[in-house]
Amino acid sequence: MKDPALARLAERPRSAADLPVVVIAGRPNVGKSTLLNRIVGGRVAIVEEQPGVTRDRLELVADWRGRAFTLVDTGGVLERGGELDRKVTAQALRAVEGADVVLLVLDATTGLTAQDEAVARLLRRHAPRVIPVANKVDSGGQEPLAFELARLGFGEPALVSALHGRGVGDLLDRVVERFEPARARLADRTALEPLGAVAIVGRPNVGKSTLFNRLVGDERAVVHDVPGTTRDAIDTVVETDAGPLRFVDTAGLRRKARIVEGTEYYALVRSLAAIDRADVALLVLDAAEGVTHQDQRLAERVDASGSPILVVVNKWDLASTDRRLALAREVEDQLGFLAYAPVLRVSAKTGFGVQRIVPALRRAIDAYRRRVPTAELNEAVHSLQATQPPPRARILYAVQGAVEPPTFTLFATGKLPPAYLRYLERSLRERFELGPTPLKLRVRRRGR
Repeated sequence: MKDPALARLAERPRSAADLPVVVIAGRPNVGKSTLLNRIVGGRVAIVEEQPGVTRDRLELVADWRGRAFTLVDTGGVLERGGELDRKVTAQALRAVEGADVVLLVLDATTGLTAQDEAVARLLRRHAPRVIPVANKVDSGGQEPLAFELARLGFGEPALVSALHGRGVGDLLDRVVERFEPARARLADRTALEPLGAVAIVGRPNVGKSTLFNRLVGDERAVVHDVPGTTRDAIDTVVETDAGPLRFVDTAGLRRKARIVEGTEYYALVRSLAAIDRADVALLVLDAAEGVTHQDQRLAERVDASGSPILVVVNKWDLASTDRRLALAREVEDQLGFLAYAPVLRVSAKTGFGVQRIVPALRRAIDAYRRRVPTAELNEAVHSLQATQPPPRARILYAVQGAVEPPTFTLFATGKLPPAYLRYLERSLRERFELGPTPLKLRVRRRGR
């Protein structure tokens, strides 16, 4: 059974950028991701009792009493720290500066800390509307402790238990009241339209987050030279020349035997869910390393989902001429089952070749959703059968039973061998311009 929260993520407004923006901020480990999961109604962000689990900005569309808004979860804000901490904090502050409302999440069980006060100082400089949220108020007996948090100067705190849902409805009432009138009118839109969802997948450290940032035109995912930086699948809707696309940056997928952290396990779960709900996947390879065994296994997993795949060979600028020639042979030999997939050679860091990705995505999504009229399909099948008849059988007629991917049922008088089905698949793909998407052919026996 699919997670209802993940199902809702498959639908977005025509332009998510037009909606009011609500940012969840605070120091690490105060329950920000738990609050996000409570608001959207499912476990979307990774939650673990470990500081710094959320490193990137996670954007979702939520609604409260029919009023839609973009909800942004951020990594913990730290006034000091290492290079990665500074990048995470910079991401959070970028989100805060574009927010209509900021939820400053505080831990009522610990009271104010020096880190909380440091976060408050940063928010006073960057955020116009802040609602303090006293989290982990699980009972009325804890409420007096929570009111100490009012000393930060942002007004009366909202008392909630994100884990149990206590007080979250009252908090959301306060949130939507803070929207500007023009933005509030936009929030009242309830019609959500499906968008093309693009999952960016690959092994750790092949440049997925750099490519994601290049495609969305903003530094959304934290890019750092430590494998495994991205822990969540991050959704960002982008208006492109081909229409709105939803890009999902996923955590790098490691072999199961190497997944030892609980966080890495949940990142794997989120990445696989992102693949399953995507309309198309960008499989990112490292030109310097070539096609590895892990790349093959991942390609098989994406192919099994039925989604179209675009093979993106990243770091092309760093590969020698000999390496490039060898790589072409490796893709052909080791990813031969993806023969339909376009191969795009890019450098996410410099931007080389990236402009070809969006048009290729549009073609793949169009093909993935294409429905062939029954008369044209049968005309094509009969023509192909006349040119090359199947052995010891005859195809009576054909219908397209489904899209995403295009699925054709052939009613025949006998069994059609795999070689003949491959002939039909290649020919139908070419005739109906279905090149960038997988096809499914099913055979049913009928009397002569």
